[in-house]
Amino acid sequence: MANSDSTLPVPASAASPLSARKENVVPASSKIKELTESRQELLNRIQSLKTDLQSWRYKLDGQVKVYRDELSDLKKSLNVEVEQLRSEFQELKTTLQQQQEDVTNSLRNLGLQDASEETKEAEDVKPDNNEDTAQDLPKDNGKDTEE
Repeated sequence: MANSDSTLPVPASAASPLSARKENVVPASSKIKELTESRQELLNRIQSLKTDLQSWRYKLDGQVKVYRDELSDLKKSLNVEVEQLRSEFQELKTTLQQQQEDVTNSLRNLGLQDASEETKEAEDVKPDNNEDTAQDLPKDNGKDTEE
């Protein structure tokens, strides 16, 4: 009977579906394995990108804080300088107004002194005024009537 088992022909239709299943099973499991590996690689890349993004955000937040602090300090110093300039300009304005008043008063005093000096000189000259007038007048030699 052992000989009869080995001599029995195996139908081709029965051998064919089994071998086809084995062929289909092998590629499916390798594809599942590839997909699993690919999925794991993608998850690792995503995790790496998330870590990089968090690091980048942390560094960016630090830089923004530093820049805000610097800007705040610059704003404060600028405000102090502006107030100082305003104060200096106000002092300069006051000084210039005082100088203008001093010059105006000096000119008035000079003008009054000049007027009073001219009055004194005019009073001194009044008696001699007739002589000066006579000397200043052109002498008439009769030439005016001929022309």
